[in-house]
Amino acid sequence: MIKRSFVFPGVLISLTLWGLIALGFWQLDRAEEKRVIEQAIVLAQSNPAELVVQPSTLIDKEHYQVFLKGRYDNNKQFVYDNQIVNSNAGYYVLTPFVFENNTAILVNRGFVPWYGNREKLADINVSENKTTIKVKLIEPKQRIKLKQQDIEEKFPLLIQSLDIDKMSTLTGYRTIPMLAQLDVKAENGFFRQWKPFYGSVDKHLGYALQWFLMALVLSIISIRLLIKNSRN
Repeated sequence: MIKRSFVFPGVLISLTLWGLIALGFWQLDRAEEKRVIEQAIVLAQSNPAELVVQPSTLIDKEHYQVFLKGRYDNNKQFVYDNQIVNSNAGYYVLTPFVFENNTAILVNRGFVPWYGNREKLADINVSENKTTIKVKLIEPKQRIKLKQQDIEEKFPLLIQSLDIDKMSTLTGYRTIPMLAQLDVKAENGFFRQWKPFYGSVDKHLGYALQWFLMALVLSIISIRLLIKNSRN
């Protein structure tokens, strides 16, 4: 017979056990979500790059590699600060790529290290002649804002986060809410080593295994305590 003194610890153990199992299944759900995303990325990148004629369709081509035809706007560039690549602090160079009808998309032309000198910006000038570029499209991720950033309206602008609406207002272009990563072999770029969206599935499966193992250990301990309590 179970003693009353064991009721409260038993309830606490049961709740903890339930929580551990729930966390394990939550991680499995997260792994499945990431697996679906990775499959979509693999499918998108397995298709050969095609020339996009209608810029408005770019929003439906996340993770796809495409060709864009237009021109860079050298006079309205952004310096995306506080980036770390290969343990070096620096910034990404974001340049509007302009289509017809005053529509544009921001092209990430690559990473430039500060080399300890934040007062000196690299030469980021680019030709404004019409050209065709190859890019991969991704959805821009907004950083967590610790405080409101004051942006001086003098280009190139130093920014701390990607606010496409505000950047659109500053450039005067109808900016497509996607970010184009310039192909590593394309001209007019800087250091580019774009990271693929892989590896997250195994990470979540590992977390799930940890939670389930903790639940198993707690179950074994609980059974031993229950047996011991019943004998006394």
